[in-house]
This record gives sequence, C-alpha cells and structure tokens, in this order.
Amino acid sequence: MTIFSDLVLLKAFVTIVESGSISAAARRLNLAQPTLSRRLQTLEDQYGGVLLRRDTHRMHLTDAGHRFLDDAKALLTMADEAEQRLRSDQTALEGNIRIFATIDFAQSVVSRLIASFIQAHPAVTIHLSYTNRPLTMIEEGCDAGVIAGALTDDGVVARSLGEIKRYPVAAPVYLETRKHASKPKDIEGWAWLALGGTQFGGAREVILYSGKAERSFRIDPVMIAEGVSSLREEARMGLGVAVLPAWLIEEDIVCGRLTRVLPSWSAKELSAHVVYPAQRRLSLRVRTFIDFATSYMSTVLAQNYHSGPRPAVSSLRGTLNSPPSQT
Repeated sequence: MTIFSDLVLLKAFVTIVESGSISAAARRLNLAQPTLSRRLQTLEDQYGGVLLRRDTHRMHLTDAGHRFLDDAKALLTMADEAEQRLRSDQTALEGNIRIFATIDFAQSVVSRLIASFIQAHPAVTIHLSYTNRPLTMIEEGCDAGVIAGALTDDGVVARSLGEIKRYPVAAPVYLETRKHASKPKDIEGWAWLALGGTQFGGAREVILYSGKAERSFRIDPVMIAEGVSSLREEARMGLGVAVLPAWLIEEDIVCGRLTRVLPSWSAKELSAHVVYPAQRRLSLRVRTFIDFATSYMSTVLAQNYHSGPRPAVSSLRGTLNSPPSQT
C-alpha cells in the first residue's frame, strides 16, 4: 500500500486544505472532527513526515504538502470521472456494443436488426463480427451474439428467438435433368450441397418432415460450405439440391430462381438464440439491445413463409426490412 492508495484519506487531506481548518472540513464532510484529525495523521504516518503544519490559529502546507496536494487532487478527479463513466454505462443509451453472429445471419437479417437498433438509438455504435464458431467470442470481449444452430457453450445465457424454417431447394435447370420426385427416397441419390458444422446438424445427413412423418437419409455432398449464401449460389447455378433457410430464399422462390423440392416436406428446423455472458454485469445499452433483438428476430422468424398467396417481391422486401413493432 502506498500513500496514494486510500482515496478516503486523500479526500480528507484535500478538503481540510480547501476548507482552511479541520473543523470546517469536518462540517463539510459531515464527520466528527477527531475522526478527520485521525485520517490526516494516518496519511502523514504513511508519508513519514508532515504535510500540513497546524497550530491553534492557523495551518499551512509544507513543501511536500504542496506537491502532494496537486497529485491528490488529480487522483480524486480521475476517480470521480471514472465513477461517472461507470454510472453512465448503466443509465445512458450510448457507447459501443460488440456483437457477433453466425456468418450468413450476420450478413442479412442481423445486419437489418442492427440498422433498426441504431436508428432507434443513434448514440450507440456497434461492432459486428462474423463467426460460425462462437465458443470464444464472449471470452474475447463480445457483449452479445445472435446465433443459428444448436448451442455449444454452457457458459452463456441464451434467449430463444424461435426456429428457422428450412427447405430442400434446387434450380429449375437442375430439376429438368431429374425424374419427378414425390417422396424423400426419390432424392437420396441426387447431388447435394451441404452446410458444414455440427451445430447445424452435420453435412452427411438430411432429415425431412411432413406432418408427423419423418425421413432421414445419408448423403455424400458434392460441396460442403460454412455459409448458406455459398450454397444458395451453387444451387442457383444448378449444381444440386441444398437445404436452405426460408429467410434467405424467399425472393428466389418468388422469382423462380429456386424451387422447393418435395413442397410438402420441410427440413429439420434450426434454433436461433441471442446469447450473452452469464457472469458479466450488462450495461444498459447491451440489455436494451438484447431486448430489441429478441423482439425483432422473433417477429422475423415467426412469419409464416410460403403460406397463402405468394407476396410480390416489393412487398416482401418491405416486410423483411421493417423492424417489429415495439410495445
């Protein structure tokens, strides 16, 4: 411990000097005069000399006391400013938030989420990182993440955003070269494009559902990618069949660039979550972002894709770009 370690003693010293006497300083600090005298004595004992000469009529600083006063004031000012920053962190919607998200999620839906959030809270800035391996992102200092797929980290708090609907799709040019398919067995031997990563279900098995019926089969993909955007491009080129999320392919389906294979069958849904550290005290801006993200993403994922009349492309764009209503 050094002479500068105890801010209480520094505060006592500075207040005595500014007040002109121990009794006046005691009144200012709402302390008993003997208590304040002991604090001054403790400070001088730690220094090993006299900082403030006092007698019955007056007091004055020694040379060491003058130098110490300037340093003590500077330290107290720094401590006060640091406290104000911490309090502002808990009460003001401003400052930077570090977010990470699953690669394709980040480049589309999450980017629109962030734009909507910043528009609502212009004093906030956001740093967005892309990753399909989120395990270390919280450890590296990220405040929160929006992820698709199974949770692989028990050290985070997770809020469910809902389920991501997925469908097997292919380009018309590819389907023209295939026999008509009416059941999952018909497409087992087709060329498959698969999403890598165990959190997405793995790249070697496809699971399809129709009502209560479930069918699964092994595949040997002609291409495995870490991002569904890559798979969509390959599917558009007619390379094969890919299981893709509804939020990514809606416009492709409407425009005819892609077609659902086995329209009455859907692929296994993926869970989506917003995650944040379990042991870290969250600032107001991060708490607000988490609440906003939960509302926004839940609304987007809950939309009933492919039901009823297909919307016009312009109408669809408006739907996907509009933030959820806030209550």
